[in-house]
Amino acid sequence: MARRRRNPLMKLLAAIGLVLAAALALFGWGWFGPGPLEKDTSFLVPSGSSLYGVVDRLEAEGAISSADAFRLRAKFFASEEPIKAGEFMLPAGASPRRIMGILQNGEVIRRMVTIPEGMPSILVYERLMAEKLLTGSIPVPPEGSVLPDSYDFARGESRTAVLQRMQAAMAKELADAWDKRSPDTVVKSPREALVLASIVEKETGVASERKMVAGLYSNRLRTGMLLQADPTIIYPITRGKPLGRRILQSEIAAVNDYNTYSMVGLPKGPITNPGRESIEAVLSPAKTSALYMVADGKGGHVFADTLQQHNANVARWFALRRQRGEIE
Repeated sequence: MARRRRNPLMKLLAAIGLVLAAALALFGWGWFGPGPLEKDTSFLVPSGSSLYGVVDRLEAEGAISSADAFRLRAKFFASEEPIKAGEFMLPAGASPRRIMGILQNGEVIRRMVTIPEGMPSILVYERLMAEKLLTGSIPVPPEGSVLPDSYDFARGESRTAVLQRMQAAMAKELADAWDKRSPDTVVKSPREALVLASIVEKETGVASERKMVAGLYSNRLRTGMLLQADPTIIYPITRGKPLGRRILQSEIAAVNDYNTYSMVGLPKGPITNPGRESIEAVLSPAKTSALYMVADGKGGHVFADTLQQHNANVARWFALRRQRGEIE
């Protein structure tokens, strides 16, 4: 008789155990099972955010089904590591467990902004201000203070922070290049190197010519000749933006702190943001006796040691332009 009385109790306990097991399985499935996201979605965690507030946004953006359930399960299953700030990519169907792991240890999405060699600071400013994923405002940076390169940034990062990285890169590049300078360089300081490199940068887009152009301008500086670099005429007019027309005679004759047709020596400051190769070219120029250059019609230049040679090169250049119908 006693065994028969225990049978209903055992069955009840077994039933309770099954219910508990099912509840635990359901509780675990809510953490390890797939979530409601229908497609890969970027998610931003602002700096200083707590998990409590972020979870509400995860629910609002459809990444999880319930913020309260996520918090409860996180207490049981998640580590105590803090979440990171930044932008993260949450995959479609990501489980709460995977989402938590991404926020704690995932790779932050980095985006890129590119500053080409020879981009003047006014255009650097416009490019950064046009990047909608950055925040805050910046002034136009000093000319020559930005190193042309590609820079990564996070969504919501300040423009000031990105610009500071660009300027720190230029400061480091200039210091490193100055330490490795050749005794043949004509410039007497990193600042002079930056100014001359900006002229070299604007005078040729052919990488193989940079050292030759640097050598030519170095020769002119040594001998006290006018540099006569056309980009130094344009800079005071447009701050480095394209002129969009031919240079006027009055502009060639203009007297200011940049125009190297009306002054001996270097301009008072850079006329663009030069790249690494132009800086290195100025600090280790080609050994040449060239003093003159003119376009060769193929994107590069023809160099000459004497004015007579240069005039002959100029005549060929004008003949080519007439042949092309560019001039009469």
